[in-house]
Amino acid sequence: MIPVRREADGSSFQVEVQPRSSRAAIEGPRGDALRLRLTAPPVEGAANRQCVELLSGALGVPKSAVTIVSGATGKRKRIRVRGLEPPAVEAALAALSVTDTRSRRGKGGR
Repeated sequence: MIPVRREADGSSFQVEVQPRSSRAAIEGPRGDALRLRLTAPPVEGAANRQCVELLSGALGVPKSAVTIVSGATGKRKRIRVRGLEPPAVEAALAALSVTDTRSRRGKGGR
């Protein structure tokens, strides 16, 4: 499980993105960050927009509640989610990891 910090108006955590991937997906934890695959290129904010869209859908919050606090130009970013406490974020991310692991079975270990 990745560390999720309490913020004044919600929670924050780190992500590591891989832009220009063949598919958009939440891969699960990688070290202290959540690994995301993005199909968008890292040009003119396209990958950042897709990162926000992917996370907002997965966490069940509006896109306006998800912001990139730091790392907007790098692969490693700190994400803030307004309106969700750390336990709620952790539970949503844990459920995603279980679903993702199940969907990989029978596909050559991936």
